[in-house]
Amino acid sequence: MQFPRKLQLATDLYQLSMGNVYLNDGKAQEVAVFDAFIRRNPFNGGYTVAAGLEQIIDYINGLAFTDEDIAQLHHYHPEFTDAFLDYMRHFKFSGEIYAAPEGTVIFPYEPIVRVKAPLIEAQLVETTILAILNHQTLIATKASRIVEEAGDGPVMEFGLRRAHGTEAGYFGARAAVIGGCAGTSVVETEPMLDRPAMGTMSHSFVLSYDSEIEAFEKFCDYNPGNAVLLVDTYNTLDSGVPNAIKVFKKYKAEGKIHGNYGIRIDSGDLAYLTAEARRMLDEAGFSDAKIVASSDLDEYLIRDLKSQGAKIDSWGIGTKLITAYDSPSLGGVYKMAEINGKPKMKISDDPGKITNPGTKKVVRFYDKDNGMALADQLYLEDEEVDTTKPLRIFHPIHTWKQMTLKNFTAKEILVPVFEGGKCVYDKPSIDEIRQHLRDEKATLWPTYKRMINPHVYHVDLSKKLWRLKQDLLDEADVDLTETEPPEGKE
Repeated sequence: MQFPRKLQLATDLYQLSMGNVYLNDGKAQEVAVFDAFIRRNPFNGGYTVAAGLEQIIDYINGLAFTDEDIAQLHHYHPEFTDAFLDYMRHFKFSGEIYAAPEGTVIFPYEPIVRVKAPLIEAQLVETTILAILNHQTLIATKASRIVEEAGDGPVMEFGLRRAHGTEAGYFGARAAVIGGCAGTSVVETEPMLDRPAMGTMSHSFVLSYDSEIEAFEKFCDYNPGNAVLLVDTYNTLDSGVPNAIKVFKKYKAEGKIHGNYGIRIDSGDLAYLTAEARRMLDEAGFSDAKIVASSDLDEYLIRDLKSQGAKIDSWGIGTKLITAYDSPSLGGVYKMAEINGKPKMKISDDPGKITNPGTKKVVRFYDKDNGMALADQLYLEDEEVDTTKPLRIFHPIHTWKQMTLKNFTAKEILVPVFEGGKCVYDKPSIDEIRQHLRDEKATLWPTYKRMINPHVYHVDLSKKLWRLKQDLLDEADVDLTETEPPEGKE
């Protein structure tokens, strides 16, 4: 029996259990504000790339419960009251969502998505929003790091067979392209990304013919514009590359190869093998033949290969990209910041888990002369930023760490996506998202993009928000600061 996916039920039971209580206890329509944010950058990196907003929009727009869904809930959960089930039958999101556009560079503790809605609605959408945001943001960030190290060499996402299921492969491919990958091998993504899938051949294709050279010829017969031959099935330098050269000579002379052509190496010492293959191809007159490398690559190995003189034109990245191999979970959270106009804050023995209260906005400051990002600051929604005079910002815990901004511009990061339950956001194309990320990264100093031990980008609190947070901490008899914030107006 087949069980079709139902995104409206792709949630945790406790969301529905709490909703049942909210409705029957008269709390369902209390207006709540929730922030989705991260507590640290993945991969021990210096930044994170927001992704997944388009799928969040699609989810919210389509969020409704069928009679079949209600029957399922009634059957498996007798604790759900008739009033709650009737509410779910007529459910429609009516709230407000602000979010960082996809491709925006974001940092820990600042809202990526902010939901303001009746409590029962804001609670219900938590799990699915986080599932979408956590996955795509993680993969987009990994892709961005890999692309950063690859430099001018295009990166192709080849990870579907290693993904955590086909859905993860599908949306992971989208996120990888947002992160800067030139394309993906996933054919299913072609309409979504409006670009053809990419690929070469497998070892089994070569092994299926009586000889390596016959396999190469047959592939070129049917792929004259993408004649990229896998040369490491038997012996890369003694067999694969020489046979590829023979086929290139024959098919080039006959005009049967045009456009993209070259070789792919998927094993062995890639620095040595690609350097030797490049020499052999050049000596044979095929200096325009491309060399593609694969084999469990990531940003660290790419950096090392380049430093060792590898001659690689493009990179095929699979497992370590699509699974976010070295940081398999983003760890994004969704926390209440306000209810019925009253600021709320989660307090913990772990300072990193103490949240920021109130309805907030994220402001990024830029140097007016060179356009480089200086710092971010969280403000309460009703605060205004005056860029005509110096602004003193300070670390929210180690408040003696201060900086004065004098010649700067400011931009709010969160934009309206839903208002009154209606989508007010024009979804950009995938190419527009990619360009937005390129523009964003161009504002970051190299120290923040460093792969190992990057400099920490400042995310501070306005004085008003800092005092609100401190007042709530004082009420709970908690003090995390080392001193008072600087005097003077902001």
